[in-house]
Amino acid sequence: MHTSIQNGIIITPQELLRDHTLILNDKTIEAIQHSGNATYSGTVINAQGCYVIPGFIDVHVHGAVGHDTMDATPEAIHGMATFYAKHGVTSYYPTTMTMPATAIQAALENVEHCPQPTNGAQHLGVHVEGPYLNLAYKGAQPPEYFRPPASAEYGQWLETGVCKLITIAPEVEGGMAMVEELTALGVEFAIGHSAATYDEAVKSFNAGVRQVTHVFNGMVGLHHREPGALAAILTDDRVDAQLIADGIHVHPGMIRLLVRAKGAEHVMLITDAIQAAGLSDGEYSLGGQQVTVKDGIARIASGALAGSTLTMDQAVRNMVKFTDLPLQKIIGMASTVAARAMRLPHKGKLQVGCDADVVLLNRELDVMMTIVGGNVVYRAETFN
Repeated sequence: MHTSIQNGIIITPQELLRDHTLILNDKTIEAIQHSGNATYSGTVINAQGCYVIPGFIDVHVHGAVGHDTMDATPEAIHGMATFYAKHGVTSYYPTTMTMPATAIQAALENVEHCPQPTNGAQHLGVHVEGPYLNLAYKGAQPPEYFRPPASAEYGQWLETGVCKLITIAPEVEGGMAMVEELTALGVEFAIGHSAATYDEAVKSFNAGVRQVTHVFNGMVGLHHREPGALAAILTDDRVDAQLIADGIHVHPGMIRLLVRAKGAEHVMLITDAIQAAGLSDGEYSLGGQQVTVKDGIARIASGALAGSTLTMDQAVRNMVKFTDLPLQKIIGMASTVAARAMRLPHKGKLQVGCDADVVLLNRELDVMMTIVGGNVVYRAETFN
């Protein structure tokens, strides 16, 4: 089945293309042709007034609209997927919490057996955030469930085949050995909720850690005599930094510092959204803890931030406000960087042969249409 998307501004990794048509053939991008030469068959989508961009990829997201990855039900995954698609996400990694071993295993097995939704974003595997973290930087992770790495536990994670990314404090006992062992098996690691020193962070990067979980949050701040993990993160091009760009978790000035230090090509936008995303202020739950959302900001009783209510399209709009980066680079931070970091060669960019995961944004950067694998899964009521 062919779909032709015409009259929009196509954002590719190299350039902005006007007067071009994006041609999809079933689940794949078949061609990008100058509109004067394009031949149309099948469905034609008029993207007049829109940017045509690769779908967003969120590697760190817990829930939305009352659902949570830890619910461990297909209904939760499908409910989350439908909501994310409305906000331009075509692929995501349901993210777990520091919880008892049985709860984490249930969440993994649920994703393992959960069919892909027909009307939402695809789940590509699980991001296991914890439980092998440092209590000194627990954030909103329940401290009673922190524990050192145990091969009997994480071995079960691997058996599901969906454990793709693990957040770890590499300085905890057994942490570095786990990174070396599982990196060799293709699992990606992020440093997070960590008190690692500069030297410990560099050692973890040498061992295979390649991402940073919500950079600046859950780690030691910068100090000129004790630089900590942050200095290693900001100066090592092997490592990509996950950023919650809601203006609450990280001040816009620090976001500009991050982009200047690492370059946009090493910063990936995430939401870290919880079940309150898409809902009004009120009382919610995260990892068995009560969360209060006021003015869209989620906190547990201690006052610690508890994830966010951010959406990926809002993160993109925020980055336009917070930085002077060109839109092309910001779109890459929401798609291309994550695809490269998670080794997804056919996602995150609009190129011939890549997956037909496409989003249309209007000039205000609101999502007008989301296409996953060549199928329209969301269309705004105001579009066309």
